[in-house]
Amino acid sequence: MIRNYFKIALRNLLKNKIYSFINISGLAIGMAATMLIGLWIYDELNYNNYFENNTTIAQVFQHESANNIIDTGPAIPRPLEFALREGYADNFKHIIMSSWEQPRYIRFGETNIYRRGNAMQEGAPEMLNLKIIEGIKDGLKDKNSIMLSESSSKTLFGSTSAVGKIVKVNNQDDLIVTAVYEDIPDNNSFNDMDYLIPWEYYITTQSWLQRAKTAWGNNSFQMFVQINDNTSMEAVTSKIIDVKKNASPEEAEFNPQIFLFPMKDWYLRGDFENGVQSGGRIENIWLFGIIGIFILLLACINFVNLSTARSEKRAIEVGIRKSIGSQRGQLIFQFLSESFLVVFVAFLIAIGIVLLSLDGFNNLASKAIVFPWTNTLFWVASLIFIFLTAFLSGSYPALYLSSFNPVTVLKGTFRVGRFAALPRKILVVTQFTVSIALIIGTLVVMNQIQYSKERPTGYDKEGLIQIPVMSSEFSGKADIMRNQFIASGGAVEMATTSSPTTDVWSNRGGYTWEGKPVGFQEDLAYTDVSYEFIEALGAKIIEGRGFSRDFPTDSLGVLLNKTAVEYMGIKNPIGKLIRDSDVDDPNPMPPLKIIGVIDDIIMQSPYSPVKQSMYAFDRFGNISFYNLRLNPENSVSDNLEIVETVFKNNFPNVPFDYQFIDQEYAKKFRAEERISSLAKVFTMLAIFISLLGLFGLASFVAEQRTKEIGVRKILGASLANLWILLSKDFIKLVIIALFISAPIAYYFMSQWLQKFSYRTDISWNIFLIAGSGAIIITIITISIQAIKSVTANPVDSLRTE
Repeated sequence: MIRNYFKIALRNLLKNKIYSFINISGLAIGMAATMLIGLWIYDELNYNNYFENNTTIAQVFQHESANNIIDTGPAIPRPLEFALREGYADNFKHIIMSSWEQPRYIRFGETNIYRRGNAMQEGAPEMLNLKIIEGIKDGLKDKNSIMLSESSSKTLFGSTSAVGKIVKVNNQDDLIVTAVYEDIPDNNSFNDMDYLIPWEYYITTQSWLQRAKTAWGNNSFQMFVQINDNTSMEAVTSKIIDVKKNASPEEAEFNPQIFLFPMKDWYLRGDFENGVQSGGRIENIWLFGIIGIFILLLACINFVNLSTARSEKRAIEVGIRKSIGSQRGQLIFQFLSESFLVVFVAFLIAIGIVLLSLDGFNNLASKAIVFPWTNTLFWVASLIFIFLTAFLSGSYPALYLSSFNPVTVLKGTFRVGRFAALPRKILVVTQFTVSIALIIGTLVVMNQIQYSKERPTGYDKEGLIQIPVMSSEFSGKADIMRNQFIASGGAVEMATTSSPTTDVWSNRGGYTWEGKPVGFQEDLAYTDVSYEFIEALGAKIIEGRGFSRDFPTDSLGVLLNKTAVEYMGIKNPIGKLIRDSDVDDPNPMPPLKIIGVIDDIIMQSPYSPVKQSMYAFDRFGNISFYNLRLNPENSVSDNLEIVETVFKNNFPNVPFDYQFIDQEYAKKFRAEERISSLAKVFTMLAIFISLLGLFGLASFVAEQRTKEIGVRKILGASLANLWILLSKDFIKLVIIALFISAPIAYYFMSQWLQKFSYRTDISWNIFLIAGSGAIIITIITISIQAIKSVTANPVDSLRTE
């Protein structure tokens, strides 16, 4: 019986090739899109699954309040480690202090590489359960050791063993390689951790690290922990929440609250708003999950519409089967088996589409997804997916077709009725409502990205490069290098900074100034800069002047950005002093004189307000970057060649590494651009599937009205009149869909835009573009079939009838 059902189903597919092609191709594209989205979501949800202890690992975060605003972040003070070890050690398997990820030069023989990594305490490899390729897992016990990633080891040592070899770090200290660990995959935290050095070594490299041992106000470190199996993140947080507040009366005014932020939330739920967890990338998962469901729904709607539209063609078959004893349940099962066959064939094609498009999809989404051939869960989910899709797309046609009365069908008096087309019209409206809403959403995302890109950055990022110089080898040579770079003709100016141009590495408070409000708790982004900071960056002076070698007193000068002046409430800032607020400090900071106010420079997110910032003259050689303004008279490649020659002449043992500032700034848009690119692709697929179904319906309508068209042509109807006759109903449906989709899209995209402080408006022209675009492509799609029908010879049309 079942075999017979599938034979009939196959026969019907081969008999109606055009409709079968539309059904199968639409479903295949819909299923392929849904499959790709599913693989992307699976990859996102499995972020950090490389770490076997991911359910018990957390990073220590803190909330701090200033001026009634709660700030949340992972920066913690060093004394917190000792407080947790002394009072709460029984809650943890591991308490690991860590530096921030830092780049370092690592040299072996003539090979010198520049890699990023962390300084961590000795339990880190065990807590993260790093997969050791050679050496020992407790490779951080020795103060003068280093653990290398597999890729770093191969670059330095090739195929020879690395363990026991001595490498020079930052051309300064000799460290022995104690282990090589497997590279951490991309979809995990620490994926660019190319080395690990001991915490005990790190804290001896700079004197301020030793002083920070008792400084509760110095939030310059990270801490990772692994809790015991018999407790929970919430339970441990409740115990340690007030540790800092109780230990430091000076910090109590900021109401610091210590808490554990679980590893499972780092990637997907990392956003906080005024002390409350407010989401993160999980929103994108929901977004694309809904898009995937809608795309599959659109493909199923095509199947339903074409199956019910051709009901008269199957009516006699149903009548005969019922008259010879077939029960309705048997007919339903037959039509569902046809649906299953179509879906199964579409699924096989969809797998082929996914395999062909996976590399391109990975490039678009910045992923490394592989097809899960050996994943049992995938195949079980696929089987459920096939049956669910077959039922979803085939249930309504099966119930509808099996309900025909055999008597009226066989007597030839069967008609589908005047309202039979209503469900199809509703489904077409649904299709285009979804498609137009996706178009509007994609346009809003694109507008937001472009709006932020066009935001004034406060400096000229074109022709500006930064060279990292975080090694003692560069100490005291900034002026020499500036003179040589300029004399070489490769650069026209150079300035040094303690932070990259596109980020903030330090925040400071503890200042006082004339007119400071009582109880005001300042938080200023802080950067040490050299004399030519304004000239090298092309920053704009609003008031006063920049640093100058002509004024020796500028060594105690400071620049504020426009936002800082407003934030601090300083009137007529030039010449005003900023002092250390700690009157009991035996070595207070000397007063800093405000010599200039500059336009806001975007250093952090381009979607958020610029943070209040101060730029102090670098008196202590706190240099992390050379910032070079390349010579506009030369090509970029010539400039880089000249600059590299000067650099290597002075630092032959240091690799020449540089970043273009415009490219570093562009990285700030990558996440949103990826979302925009994925949305564009899936929106186009949704539109294509909708148009595919529309083409099938238009073909059916034209076929159904063949005789009417022939009669109208003989009676003198023009081609335009006949085109309108066949097209107007479909265009009406698209217009209805536009009016339904517009408010829905407006509501949801308005909510999406709320997460950006610096955001665009949803203008009326977006709806105009989306609506007119949908109508135009609808007209083109319908016209392909309509023109074919109205240009046919009426004699042939009437003869066929």
